[in-house]
Amino acid sequence: MSSEIRDVNLWESGETKIQWVKANMPLLRGIEEEFAAEKPFAGIKVALSVHLEAKTAYLCRVLAAGGAEMYITGSNPLSTQDDVAAALVHGGLNVFAWYGATDEEYHRHTSRVIEAGPNIIIDDGGDLVNLIHNEYPEKIADVIGGCEETTTGIIRLIAMAKENKLQFPMVLVNNADCKHLFDNRYGTGQSVWDGINRTTNLIVAGKNVVVAGYGWCGKGVAMRAKGLGAEVIVTEIDPIKAMEAVMDGFKVMKMTEAAKVGDFFVTVTGCRDVVTEESFNVMKNGAICCNAGHFDVEVDVATLKKIAVETKTARNNIQGYKLKNGNWIYVIAEGRLVNLAAGDGHPAEIMDMSFAIQALSALHLVKNRGRLTEKIIDVPKYIDREVAERKIRYWGMEIDKLTDVQEKYLNSWEA
Repeated sequence: MSSEIRDVNLWESGETKIQWVKANMPLLRGIEEEFAAEKPFAGIKVALSVHLEAKTAYLCRVLAAGGAEMYITGSNPLSTQDDVAAALVHGGLNVFAWYGATDEEYHRHTSRVIEAGPNIIIDDGGDLVNLIHNEYPEKIADVIGGCEETTTGIIRLIAMAKENKLQFPMVLVNNADCKHLFDNRYGTGQSVWDGINRTTNLIVAGKNVVVAGYGWCGKGVAMRAKGLGAEVIVTEIDPIKAMEAVMDGFKVMKMTEAAKVGDFFVTVTGCRDVVTEESFNVMKNGAICCNAGHFDVEVDVATLKKIAVETKTARNNIQGYKLKNGNWIYVIAEGRLVNLAAGDGHPAEIMDMSFAIQALSALHLVKNRGRLTEKIIDVPKYIDREVAERKIRYWGMEIDKLTDVQEKYLNSWEA
C-alpha cells in the first residue's frame, strides 16, 4: 500500500523535528528500547489517527520498533505537518495525510488506514472507530481493541456503548491521571497560548479573556491567561465547575454577557454552538475567537460567515468578519484546534507521559487479546503508576514509601 503525502523530499526537515522531540521524551525512549528488544507487536497492524506532528511521529516509531506495521493518518486537516509525514514515509512507515486536506481527502486518508485491516486502533477524537463501524464493518473482526486520546472521543465512545454499537474494547487513555491531570491542564494551557501569541503577536496582559468550559483543559487555559496578566472570565453549564472557577479567582458569567466585554475568546468544551450569532452581535470591535476543543463546531464560524458583510485575511491564519454594526470579529485557524492548527501542540515533555500511556495501553490490549469482555476500559492503574514512577526517576527524585505498619493502618477499620 503506497503512502499519500505531499512531498517525500521534505523528510530532512521533519527528521530534525522528530529528533528534537525524541531528545525530550525520555519515557518513550525507554519504552522504545524495551519494545525493540521484545517485539510485542510483531504481526500486529496499528491504525493511528492523531495530530500528525513530531511527537506523534515519534510514538509511531516507538510502536514500529516493537514490530508494529503502522498505518498513519492525521486527526485534523490543519494540524498535519507535511515534513514530518515525509520523514515517516522516508523511514518506511505508511502515511496517508497532508496539510489542508479537503473533507473528501481527509475521508480518503482515514479510509486507507482502516482498509489495511488494523488489529489495534489509536484514535484522537473517534474518527477511526466511527469509520470502521459505519463503513467497514467487515474489518471489525480483526480488531483486538483500541485507545482513545481525547475527551471528545470518549464522549463518542460512551454514546456508542450505551446503544450497544461499540464492537471492540477501547481504552480511555484521556481518563488516566498521567494524561488528563498533565496533558489537559498544563499541556493545553501552554500550547493554546503559544498558538494564540505566535499567530496574533498581541499582548494578553490587561485584556479580558473569556474561557468557555472549566474542565481540566479550561483550567489550564485560564491559569496561563492569568499568568499572562489577563482578566479571566469563565463560562460554564456545570454549577460545580462554576464554583471552582470562582474560588480559583475568576469571574463567571453567561456567554451572552461575557461576549460584551471579552477581547479573546477560547472555547474548550467539547460541545457545539458555544459562541454563536447572539454573542457575535454584541462583541467588541476586534474581538478574537479561537477554539481548543477537538472539532471545529464550538465557535459557529459557519453562521459568522453568513452574517458577515465583508471578510478579509487579517493576518496569516486569522480571518476577519465584518458585521452589519461595523465591528470586525477575528477567528484564528478557522475555528479548529488553535494549539495545533496555529502551533506545534503540547510540549514534548507533556506528550511523553500521554504517549507513554498510549504505548503501554496498546501493549495491554495485545497481551490480553480475547480476554477483555468490557467495551469501555479505563487505563489499568498499574500503567498509570508505572508512567508516574518512570517520570519521577527521570527527574532524579525519590518519594516516600509506606511502612508495613502504615499499610496495615490504612487497610484496617480499627484505630
